Amino acid sequence: MSDAPSRNIDDTSLTAAQPLRRSERAHMHKSGDGWALSGALTVRSLPEILPQIEALSGDLVALDMDALDMLDTAGAYALVRLQKRLDQAQRRLVLARTRPDHAALLERVAQSLPKPDTVQQPPRSFGQIFETLGRKTVEMVRFLGALHAMLGLFLARLVYLIRHPSEFRMTALVHHCDQVGWKAVPIVALMGFLIGVVLAFQGSVQLRQFGAEIFVVDLIAISILRELGILLTAIIVAGRTASSYTAAIGSMKMREEIDAMRTLAIDPAIALFVPRILALLIVLPILGMIANLTGLLGGAMMAWIELGISPGMFLSRLLDDTSIDHVIVGFVKGPVFALIIGVIGCHAGMQVGGNAESLGAQTSSAVVRAIFMVIVADALFSVFFAIMGI
Repeated sequence: MSDAPSRNIDDTSLTAAQPLRRSERAHMHKSGDGWALSGALTVRSLPEILPQIEALSGDLVALDMDALDMLDTAGAYALVRLQKRLDQAQRRLVLARTRPDHAALLERVAQSLPKPDTVQQPPRSFGQIFETLGRKTVEMVRFLGALHAMLGLFLARLVYLIRHPSEFRMTALVHHCDQVGWKAVPIVALMGFLIGVVLAFQGSVQLRQFGAEIFVVDLIAISILRELGILLTAIIVAGRTASSYTAAIGSMKMREEIDAMRTLAIDPAIALFVPRILALLIVLPILGMIANLTGLLGGAMMAWIELGISPGMFLSRLLDDTSIDHVIVGFVKGPVFALIIGVIGCHAGMQVGGNAESLGAQTSSAVVRAIFMVIVADALFSVFFAIMGI
């Protein structure tokens, strides 16, 4: 951008070949404590007046633009370059009474100038690091508070709908159950099956060294029923559903559809949040059960192929030595994971601004936060059940 105006400014052959008419010339004269520009400050007139512009100096240079009839990119570049030179000298350039179209052109030219290379910041001090940590902590507390408010809003609207069932949107609930649950069955089932195969194969390699191959059944059952089945299902659902909820609600917010719903006396929490989160509460435990079954199936198949443990022996060992507590522990986590994913997805959707960049940022942020919070919740569950002896 800067090269083209420079060539135009330095090239005087144009004016020599075609003499300027009076209306095409630019004039600068003293006006009070400052200067005034008039005429046409364009690529044709610039070579004549450029020396006067470049000669402007002082702590405060005021330039009245009210009588300037024409301004093109070459003239705007000359003024922007003057302003940049004065800024570097700790001085000011004031362009007074600038026409709106001229001001817009000056701003556009200034934004098009090449940016200087970023200067490498010096190492931060301990105080700056501590300040950054404090700010991040405050942001995390505010985020958790916002999630708490979203959860409270969901529970309040759910209680309202229980008291007023005629306002409940059953069609929306069925639709979201289909989107979140039924369409996720293939990937969840495949994931569970492969996890069972991996656990059986890796367990057989290690346990064969001690002649304890039969304990691979216990390894598979406890790992899948207690932890991996529901955890990996929640992670997959977080990737699919949190992003879907954020994108859908965020798009409606960008198009001001949520504002239109409020204008029509439609509560967005009842219409958008409750069906989505309730659908997750219903289908996530079911998906976890599917992952458990396919995981046990994959483990049994690999144990039969690798260790020669027949399906009948696998089932007998599974029923005799696997406590029902492991199944209960896995299913207790399901609704909590569903609430986390649904609340984070809906909250991120409401944080979307008015542009596509904000939508993309909130969508990716919702997925990362949902997966992180699910893993944190699983760790807390593990500590809690260990303390309780379950």
